[in-house]
Amino acid sequence: MKIAYFTESVPPLTDGVARTYTRLAETLNSKKIDFRFFTPMLPTEREPWRGRVRKVPSVPFPLYRYYRVGIPYGQNLDSLLDSFQPDLVQVAAPTPLCIYGQNYAFRKKLPVVASYHTHFVDYFPYYGFSWAVDLGWQFMKWFYNRNMTTVAPTQGTIGELSGRGFQNLMRWPRGIDGHKFSPNHRNMDLRKKWSLGKQLLLLFVGRMVAEKDLADLAEAVLSLRQKGYKFQLAFAGDGPYRAIMEKQFPKDHFLGFIQGPKLSELYATSDLFVFPSTTETFGNVVLEAFASGLPVVGVRKGGVADLVQNRVNGFLAKPNDPKDLARRIQFFLDHPRSLPQYKKGALSTAAQFDWPTINGRLISHYEYLIREYKGKKTGPRNVPSPVSPLEFSMNWAKSLAG
Repeated sequence: MKIAYFTESVPPLTDGVARTYTRLAETLNSKKIDFRFFTPMLPTEREPWRGRVRKVPSVPFPLYRYYRVGIPYGQNLDSLLDSFQPDLVQVAAPTPLCIYGQNYAFRKKLPVVASYHTHFVDYFPYYGFSWAVDLGWQFMKWFYNRNMTTVAPTQGTIGELSGRGFQNLMRWPRGIDGHKFSPNHRNMDLRKKWSLGKQLLLLFVGRMVAEKDLADLAEAVLSLRQKGYKFQLAFAGDGPYRAIMEKQFPKDHFLGFIQGPKLSELYATSDLFVFPSTTETFGNVVLEAFASGLPVVGVRKGGVADLVQNRVNGFLAKPNDPKDLARRIQFFLDHPRSLPQYKKGALSTAAQFDWPTINGRLISHYEYLIREYKGKKTGPRNVPSPVSPLEFSMNWAKSLAG
């Protein structure tokens, strides 16, 4: 079996998509399955699958230059793919690179799987594009419904997508490495360095951008400190919203993007994970927090709501309600002796998410699709005609105008 992947996110990026594909690549390697990635990024040499990556030219994403958008045209990718002879193509997002991957598969009569990671359209209002939300969902539905299967991380996400007209949905959850993230990585020297004493250390890990609803977290924290509560904050991540948070919380800890042992230690050294984002499809960082023994205060929307159980491994606040978020955090400030009980719940939840098992199910689905379509001269049933992003955009504009 040979698989070609098209995605904008692989290491050295550290987002959930990159981590997910890293774990998938490790599983494929362990099963001796051949694969290639077509992506704007090139993993570091420490990634054993770096030689299976073909880097394509790219341009920065205008709203957030941390990401790059791949430019697949004029790169002779057809010849590279023809030489590789994939049995299946998987795409990750509605970008020109991934649409190229779809079109190649349609021309070659190959099955296509799409992985759904991000509610991109939910980001629109944060950047002044509320008027484009309906159009954005139309485009997303067009892209994902072209595939044989769309795999999404939680039942909640699947339910939302199904309600919007997405078809052929299947669950592909995320896993956790219990050796990398564990309470055993707790670093008491770091707690002494930061003079924590009996104060709780509240942790946020992720991109520091508006759509993570950091404004809600800031308002909640300020209200708690106005009430006299003593605690410290740590932020592992970077982005345009970091400067805003640093101005509001100059005495707290902003560490930027950290990986490896430093990230593992930070999780395990903290006491509570706070994650106000309403736009998550899963929440990989929530699993990392659970595996590190941290209860989580999240919100009752998106993928996080499928992971956090009230009074078991944390609390869910009302979405975009800083007062309710503050109340949930306040519970742990008032009852620090409850942390060991919630730690047990967090570790128990993390134990249910094993990467080899999860990715093994996805690979079994690949095998099913390949068996279903291999050798059929007509190729997959209901294969869409190849279309370029430009052609789609022109047709889309005509429909809006008419």
